[in-house]
Amino acid sequence: MTSPLLPTYARADISFEKGEGAWLFGRDGERYLDFGAGIAVNALGHAHPHLVKALTEQAAKLWHTSNLYQIPEGERLAQRLVENTFADVVFFSNSGAEANEAAIKMARKYHSAKGHPERFRIVTFEGAFHGRTLATIAAGGQAKYLEGFGPKVEGFDQVPFGDLDALKAVIGPETAALMIEPIQGEGGIRPVPNAFMRALRDLADEHGLLLIFDEIQTGVGRTGKLFAYEWTGITPDIMSVAKGIGGGFPLGACLATAEAAKGMTLGTHGTTFGGNPLAMAVGNAVLDVILQPSFLQHVERVGLLLKQRLAELMDRHPGVIAEVRGQGLMMGLRTHVPNTEFIAAARKQKIILIGAGDNVTRLLPPLIITDQDVAEAMNRLDAACAAIEAELKTVAQRGAAE
Repeated sequence: MTSPLLPTYARADISFEKGEGAWLFGRDGERYLDFGAGIAVNALGHAHPHLVKALTEQAAKLWHTSNLYQIPEGERLAQRLVENTFADVVFFSNSGAEANEAAIKMARKYHSAKGHPERFRIVTFEGAFHGRTLATIAAGGQAKYLEGFGPKVEGFDQVPFGDLDALKAVIGPETAALMIEPIQGEGGIRPVPNAFMRALRDLADEHGLLLIFDEIQTGVGRTGKLFAYEWTGITPDIMSVAKGIGGGFPLGACLATAEAAKGMTLGTHGTTFGGNPLAMAVGNAVLDVILQPSFLQHVERVGLLLKQRLAELMDRHPGVIAEVRGQGLMMGLRTHVPNTEFIAAARKQKIILIGAGDNVTRLLPPLIITDQDVAEAMNRLDAACAAIEAELKTVAQRGAAE
């Protein structure tokens, strides 16, 4: 049977009909522990009552007006983001790629408005992922995403991850900004050391560059702070946000200082759906929960517990797990076997995981998981590792017999 959908996804042979908290219920009648959260999107799990209430109440009143008119809930959400971050202004979009497009345009426009339109190049880092638009695949620089789409969009320079000397060498008179994820997500859960982040801030200040943080995956509580930059002791000039900010509803945002955003004047950028009443109602509901005093403390504590349990899992299965990476509830396992095999074995044990680069499997559970959820996840991953070991042993015995 063929599907009318464009075949751009290698979909697993499973579909879900409902979710509750950290659990998904498949149409096959099985119950799955969700440690993927829709790729770090369902920050508050599935069917969170506060989010459901906010969305349904708004849906009964008004869905869309466009940005030709005032949207009070958008003003409120922007004000709350400003009050809780480095930023002075916010632009709302529908996705992370759009948030990054806004960030890229903002950085270029900043220099143009200052009389330096030649400063348009942005330095990014190998292994990065910034989206799937023509500009953001150029920013990410990964060949597998660029292939077949014509000339790479001009204006991006990639340097090796963590290589400060290479970064210094590439900065020139056309450089406008530095752009980085505090933890590379798609690239394999690779945290950027705080010292390197501080060096980026120093370089940006020295050369008059803007510093852009892509916090689409690390933001909104994922690492135990509202945003990951808070661990570094520095602030960016521009920050892109998405995924968790909507709790499952499409929502992105570009946050910036007033200085960085001064080129973005009337008519320079826009969106039809961005900041619509439905998205703003949900975004405010997400912040209602995440900004509660104890919430981020919970994420930090349960994240540490998860990391400890994963280290123990690696100790029990050193032939399967090679390395534990990450921070908070953004964890990764680099495996000796292909990560696709590990994810498939986990799925047989009814736990959902997400792939990444560098042969890493991501664990991105909802931020509301409990100690009991962690214990259940470890039981299922332990069983998955044991199944892989048994298969490896069988293959080895078969090889020896031949």
